[in-house]
Amino acid sequence: MKTKINMRKHIALLPGYTAVILWSIFIFIMISWILFASLSTTREIFSGEIFKFETGLHLENYVNALFKHNVGAYFINSTIYTVISGVSVILLACPAAYVLSRFVFKGKTLILNMFVAAMSIPSIMVVMPLFAMATKVNLTNSRAVLIFLYICILVPFTLYFMTNFFRDLPASLEEAAYIDGATPIYTFWKIMFPLAQPGIITVVIFNFITIWNEYFMALVFVNDAKYKPVASGLQAMIQSMKYVGDWAGLFAAVVIVFLPTFIIYIFLSEKIIAGVTGGAVKG
Repeated sequence: MKTKINMRKHIALLPGYTAVILWSIFIFIMISWILFASLSTTREIFSGEIFKFETGLHLENYVNALFKHNVGAYFINSTIYTVISGVSVILLACPAAYVLSRFVFKGKTLILNMFVAAMSIPSIMVVMPLFAMATKVNLTNSRAVLIFLYICILVPFTLYFMTNFFRDLPASLEEAAYIDGATPIYTFWKIMFPLAQPGIITVVIFNFITIWNEYFMALVFVNDAKYKPVASGLQAMIQSMKYVGDWAGLFAAVVIVFLPTFIIYIFLSEKIIAGVTGGAVKG
């Protein structure tokens, strides 16, 4: 009887398995094609001979992408934006999430609902008013404006995620700390904040991927190549291909940009799943 039930479950899930397998094959083929194209020449790309390597492996494509096409500078800019914004978001959102999850005060539900509502507002709706304000105070074409915008964009999600995570931590640890004379601030930084590391790691990864792949804000607020992140930098490279024609270098740049996200997912996927499920038990 159990065997029949298991067979029926597997048959019912067969369309899902098929879709996942086909999608995985498609992604594998696309990534493989880009990787082989980055090691070929432009002539081999247009002639469809990227898998033959008749002229050898062209690692110079990566050197050209980093220095000739300025991808190295874009990479450094994205790293600056990601690190500063990511750390700032954690320092701002985690204490606020702790207060909203552990303390009772008037207006608590309203504040939390406002942050949840902020998550539902598309960035395209606010980009023009923000651009007008940034132009008036001469903040466009600077790293500061993008860092400020990324912090504002990521705080609502981080706060909501960490509120659910802090809510699930045992209250007995706080009670023991209060009995020992610890202040709420000391309790948060020395006890609760370290315990929330799984959730923090998860939200940091999500925020990293969001900032690293962000395109629209960077395109609108930064026109100077010195401050472009990788996403808008790749768009500038595509425009330059009309005149340079180094398509192999472009695919090398795509691999360079994609690599950090891929590495993080490969090595930290288990932590992402653990953090999401840990923060969703009661949330």
